[in-house]
Amino acid sequence: MVNWFSVTLGLLPAIIWMAFFLQEDKKRPEPKRLIISTFLLGGAIAFVTLQFQTVFSDISTSIGIRAYSPFSIFWLAGIEEFFKFLVVFLWVSKRKDFDEPIDAMIYMIIAALGFATVENIASVARATNGFELVTLRFLGATFLHTLSSGLLGYYWAIGLLRKTVTSFLAAGWFVATLLHSIFNALILIYGPVFQVTIFLVFVAFFVLSDFEKLKRISPTLA
Repeated sequence: MVNWFSVTLGLLPAIIWMAFFLQEDKKRPEPKRLIISTFLLGGAIAFVTLQFQTVFSDISTSIGIRAYSPFSIFWLAGIEEFFKFLVVFLWVSKRKDFDEPIDAMIYMIIAALGFATVENIASVARATNGFELVTLRFLGATFLHTLSSGLLGYYWAIGLLRKTVTSFLAAGWFVATLLHSIFNALILIYGPVFQVTIFLVFVAFFVLSDFEKLKRISPTLA
């Protein structure tokens, strides 16, 4: 049976962040149907990602790699970043609406928010204090997904502009995964504390700066 209270609370952080970033792109807004479908597919891919992460964890453990080693943390984060990108690449990137560099960041963030929402709903359903958890995830995991996918989207956009997409995507995936894995490591060490949020706020300045750069460039992609 669907727990609509958990679903509603789990959606709240995504709705707030999506409203913020779509407002930043209000001059040439994206089609609502494509926004919704990308969000839903971002959520659906979370289930696929979990299966791949489980297989990776089983294999790495069987060959003697510790569950929370830097290697394991990095690659588990990398799997998430890859699948969030895959949604946008397969579903959005070949459409006529994917026509500005900033669209790479916008759709990556939308897919990431769908992904984070599934995590939020699962977490809220198990929590004793749903409101407190949602607040923590708004400034924590949901914010992290938004920033890491936004960074990958920025590198993708620059690659499209410079006609060297593969190398920029590889660099963007690495940077996004590094950010994601650092966040996960900090959470494991310190828990969801104020200092970890400060780390994300620091990164957010760079992501928002990248967003503004693409808004100023904003040519139509050929």
